[in-house]
Amino acid sequence: QVQLVESGGGLAQPGGTLRLSCVASGIIFSINNLEWYRQAPGKERDWISSITRNSYTAYADSVKGRFTISRDNAENTVYLQMDNLKPEDTAVYYCNALLSAYYSGKPYAYYWGQGTQVTVSS
Repeated sequence: QVQLVESGGGLAQPGGTLRLSCVASGIIFSINNLEWYRQAPGKERDWISSITRNSYTAYADSVKGRFTISRDNAENTVYLQMDNLKPEDTAVYYCNALLSAYYSGKPYAYYWGQGTQVTVSS
């Protein structure tokens, strides 16, 4: 089965940095889009960044200029470099992938990771 596993979350001070990773594993033919979402307690899950197969990137206004998304196709990995963290960045961060896999009944399907907790507090 396809698995997306996030890592790199933890506790950071305001103004600090964290680097999240998400590794996709399984019988994967190709990965199209990779995205990061986050969900704060009691809030809806919000999209924050995307990177396409062609390395086109997009960011939500809330993180633009502070977060950087990148990907390593050879390792089926997407990263989220988070700089100048703010308390409002506190959330569970989820990796999402649009990919083609052996297990999918469609040419492409979306898969989610389990999330990694990011807490920004002094």
